[in-house]
Amino acid sequence: MPDVTDILATMDYGPAPEASGEVQKWLRARGRFGHFIDGAFTRPGQVFEVRNPATGAPLAHVAQGSAEDVAAAVGAARGALPGWSRLTGHQRARWLYALARTIQKRERFLAVLETMDNGKPIRETRDIDVPLVARHFYHHAGWAEILADEFPGMGPVGVCGQIIPWNFPLLMLAWKVAPALAAGNTVVLKPAEYTPLTALAFAEICAEIGLPKGVVNIVTGDGATGAALVGAPVDKIAFTGSTEVGREIRRLTAGTGKKLTLELGGKSPFIVFADADIDGAVEGVVDAIWFNQGQVCCAGSRILVQETAAADFARRLTARMAKLRVGDPLDKSTDMGALVDPVQLARVAGLVRQGVEQGAVLHQADCPLPAAGSFFAPGFLTGVAPANILSEVEIFGPVATLTTFRTPDEAVELANNTRYGLAASVWSENINLALDVASQVKAGVVWVNATNIFDAAAGFGGYRESGFGREGGREGMLAYLADAPVRAKAEPAPLPPDAAPNPEAPGRITGIDRTAKLFVGGAQKRPDSGYSYAVTHRGRTLGLAGLGNRKDIRNAVEAAHAAKGWGKATGHNRAQILFYLAENLDRRAEEFTRRLASAGIPQAEAEVETAIRRAFWYAAQADKFDGAVHSTKSAHVTLAMPEPFGVMGIACPTGAPLLGFLSLVLPAIALGNRVVAIPSQNMPLAATDLYQVFETSDLPAGVVNIVTGARDDLARTLAGHDDVAAVWYCGPPEGARMVETESAGNLKSTWCPANRDWTGPGGQGREFLTRASQIKNIWVPYGE
Repeated sequence: MPDVTDILATMDYGPAPEASGEVQKWLRARGRFGHFIDGAFTRPGQVFEVRNPATGAPLAHVAQGSAEDVAAAVGAARGALPGWSRLTGHQRARWLYALARTIQKRERFLAVLETMDNGKPIRETRDIDVPLVARHFYHHAGWAEILADEFPGMGPVGVCGQIIPWNFPLLMLAWKVAPALAAGNTVVLKPAEYTPLTALAFAEICAEIGLPKGVVNIVTGDGATGAALVGAPVDKIAFTGSTEVGREIRRLTAGTGKKLTLELGGKSPFIVFADADIDGAVEGVVDAIWFNQGQVCCAGSRILVQETAAADFARRLTARMAKLRVGDPLDKSTDMGALVDPVQLARVAGLVRQGVEQGAVLHQADCPLPAAGSFFAPGFLTGVAPANILSEVEIFGPVATLTTFRTPDEAVELANNTRYGLAASVWSENINLALDVASQVKAGVVWVNATNIFDAAAGFGGYRESGFGREGGREGMLAYLADAPVRAKAEPAPLPPDAAPNPEAPGRITGIDRTAKLFVGGAQKRPDSGYSYAVTHRGRTLGLAGLGNRKDIRNAVEAAHAAKGWGKATGHNRAQILFYLAENLDRRAEEFTRRLASAGIPQAEAEVETAIRRAFWYAAQADKFDGAVHSTKSAHVTLAMPEPFGVMGIACPTGAPLLGFLSLVLPAIALGNRVVAIPSQNMPLAATDLYQVFETSDLPAGVVNIVTGARDDLARTLAGHDDVAAVWYCGPPEGARMVETESAGNLKSTWCPANRDWTGPGGQGREFLTRASQIKNIWVPYGE
């Protein structure tokens, strides 16, 4: 045994094991776990084994959920929904408070159970995970209390199916269950097959406090159980996991009307400028990639360091990495525990091996690893070429890549050179530089001089293929609330856009030919097909419209991307142009009314007048639909900034050809988006008549692009286009299903609103603006 002198010389840690006796006694007493359905545990049938990833020792046997089990859980949740949703906000708040308080009383037990089940160090479960779990239930007890005041007119979605991953088992449960219950929903939750034990402990807490039966149901199992839940008659699916599985869930839920939020993978940049506190940034890497063994969706797995500081940074990072302690997760001196399963260990090791074979250089800590368990030494790689597999694929382990950059512009370009957009971290002592880069990085969460900070009051979620929707904060509550239903109105059936009218037809054009071209990049363009189609009313041809195709959509998307300055303009500047547009439309109101009336549009005058008012309303909103400062952790200001998607595709209804078009296009451009719009297939001339209004209103070229033709054919192209970030489609259910299915390619956000009385209050509102934006949460140091 070393004496005091030796200890002071080496400063080595002695063993500091956390007692696990209470958890082991709890596990032995239960042995085999059934599902938690309708307030009670079922008898386990077919079971699977849950093991401790740090030792390989079995912990428990847990029921394998079947389609019948899922159906029973959904039935229980459906049965409990009326009673739970009818409770007052105060009554639900009391239940959430009881959950939060009981979790706090069980903090040490839950922390030890989570460490044994997941393999992460006890310091993380004790100091981060479980306190945050309690924080979420406390926070959402508050939302339940003030729900009617803060979200007037909104109500619960219904029964929510929730599928959570294995990297933060209990925390992910809290992220999903707490807002769902606060909003008045009931839930069926499926934990990950590797880590179901804390979810089952939570089920016991629900029973202990007497939570009404059926409000929370937990079904354990593998991917087949999750697939059964996705296909079950629930009203919402919330999924956290891999992008590949999220893509499949998007396809499976397409056209079902189920509300969907996806929090998926990431390849987050960790940007270090030469003027940064280098030691602070190195410590940030510890939290960014070696926290939870790198099994974090927002892990800073791409370290980008300014060239002049790169050598010093790499030297200090190597020295810090060498001091990390990898070993028993229950030892309070351990920095890194075990990966969750041998399957995950093999995946991480295989990816690193491939990366090295493709030319990368691995710098790995030379630390002793336990003989048993799924352990992998921390490391980072240099010399990673853009074509290297590690430049693109999410490793999901304790290994990062390190790349250099020269200028801030290059840093932003490298940071955004990914299909993901979950999080980013920016390190600089120059706050102007840090915030400039934060505004340009395409990510849902950006930390300045910090990383991996979470709080229940701040939304979390990504851009691009990192998913859509937010969890936490006000924006997270919106994901579990439904707007007051809008009365759907049947739209006129789309008339087939046949190429050029038959010259023998009695309805052929006489006199001056009126042929509307496409509107792309601020100019009128002939369609690529060279064809036009007749726009008719009661056998009379009103004119011709271009028959757009895939190439026209491609050109329009390129023109929209070229107009990126629109998103950088101030809300005031956009408002001025929209006011000007409303003014110019008002000057031509009589002309538009006459043309709509000649096309048989009922209440043509009311439609034009409402369109003018709508332009004024969205002009007014352009500089007023703003963000918030969330109350999160001390020494930070958390800014929730609504940002435009970028390029949006909009497919308009066949009816209300002017008002339906403007009701969808105006909110999108008011917030800085550029749009490729498909106007009414039956009466596109109402939209093409706006070309001169746009031009005389100083609307920049490319902000609004109009492609006429077959709505569903063109919408399919937009939904499948990788450079389109969001698509709105107003049409029949089969068209909505097609759009949502095609959108899975790059996991773009979609909205398929029902056709409605566009002259009524349902034709405008904050929902349109919310749907036209995505929230970026920026964590900024504030105070000492």
